[in-house]
Amino acid sequence: MRSPSDGLGWRAFVPASILLVGCAFAWQTHSQRSMSLAAPLSSIIPSLDGYTVADLHISDNERRVAGMSDYVARAYIRDSVQAFQTLVSYYDRQGQGSTIHSPRNCLPGAGWEILRGGPRTIIVDGVPRDVNYFVLKNGRATDVVYYWYQGRGRVVASEYRVKWNLLRDAALLGHTEEALVRIVIPIHVPNAATAASPEAQSAFAATDSLGDSVATRLIREVTRALPGRAG
Repeated sequence: MRSPSDGLGWRAFVPASILLVGCAFAWQTHSQRSMSLAAPLSSIIPSLDGYTVADLHISDNERRVAGMSDYVARAYIRDSVQAFQTLVSYYDRQGQGSTIHSPRNCLPGAGWEILRGGPRTIIVDGVPRDVNYFVLKNGRATDVVYYWYQGRGRVVASEYRVKWNLLRDAALLGHTEEALVRIVIPIHVPNAATAASPEAQSAFAATDSLGDSVATRLIREVTRALPGRAG
């Protein structure tokens, strides 16, 4: 007679496997090697036709709290109005107490309300890349935010997948370098316009087109700046 436990198969070993990988990560934290950038982050979209570009500064305290080893943050201005901001924060190694923080966790505390959001697929050189896409509101301000995690040959939107990759690569590769990439685009909609109005729909369509274009270029240029791909 077949035992009920026979049907469990490999599933019975999943918790133990996760535990083993976690233990390996804790051990590897002390022996991971830092990975230097292949190109400076300052080389990522330093100029853009039709825009004035201004570097943004992150204070030493904010940088220390975030744990990043390097970053580039810029505002792109058109017709004296800020069209969008970009941030690429790089971690040359990650370990206990020094990992990338999800932007999603910071938004409510900063007073922003998430109106809607989820994954969005960007086609980069024929390859589909999933990123996070959110529409946020704070008072009269409405922003569209794209963000994703990029490193070790991957572009990832899911926080769960990022954590799993981090544990696995720490144990198997001995390095965990990664970048958080973010785009913030203000939406300029007349105050009287409703979300379903032609004015609002046109503004969102223009914002999405801009965001997709900037995300495509960022993915390419961040790939060029990061260390080589995972084995």
